Amino acid sequence: MRRPVVAGNWKMHKLLAEAVRLVLDLKPRVVNSHHCEIVVAPPFTALKTICDRLNGSNIKVAAQDCSDQPGEGAFTGEVSAEMLKDIGCSYVIVAHSERRQFYGETNASANKKLRAALGASLIPIYCVGEDLAQRDAGLVEQIVEQQVLEGLSGLTSEQVSHIVIAYEPVWAIGTGRTATPEIASSVHGLIRSRLAKCWGREVAEQVRVLYGGSVKPENIQALMAARDIDGALVGGASLEAESFARIVNYIGYDR
Repeated sequence: MRRPVVAGNWKMHKLLAEAVRLVLDLKPRVVNSHHCEIVVAPPFTALKTICDRLNGSNIKVAAQDCSDQPGEGAFTGEVSAEMLKDIGCSYVIVAHSERRQFYGETNASANKKLRAALGASLIPIYCVGEDLAQRDAGLVEQIVEQQVLEGLSGLTSEQVSHIVIAYEPVWAIGTGRTATPEIASSVHGLIRSRLAKCWGREVAEQVRVLYGGSVKPENIQALMAARDIDGALVGGASLEAESFARIVNYIGYDR
């Protein structure tokens, strides 16, 4: 059985003291929540402190991005996957839609980052999803399939089995609009079928596929009841301990 993942992406929010307050408030609210993996993704400036504060707890830490270059080198401004692992990170988000939209992330560059993350024994959360124009043009399957196949190109079945995929329809991120459970489940099923075709049914059944896009305490129940949804990549609702804990503490109850 796939263990659900609930990951909170803080994006460019929280100064260090605010980040510490948030996790200290969150910890007791989810201390008995063992039905899913709980992940928070603070900004880079808070990563080491948050990793230290959460050490030994049931909350894991993710970075929001990593360099596509393994090891060390003359890459000013970059942070390697090995560096993230060294300070205590367990996960890293790769190719979030905002990285694609604003910073030129491509499927090819995401592929290199996935390889770097796996090489450092980090669990990548690889983001895929269409924008509104692509959905209206009927290109959802084409876009998502291309992102999955090109992003995971050349990876072995063993490597793919360690990746978490997050389907995030761009038109639903931060807009208050949420894909219906039926829409999300349909795309999640597409992702799993492509994984099965290229890397085998066993791998497809192991890979966890999350939904991301205006996830809130009010809609998590319906989303998690849908077939093939294995958790959530949460944005704004993860910036407050109470709302994020409500999302975490729903997951798994009806599965």
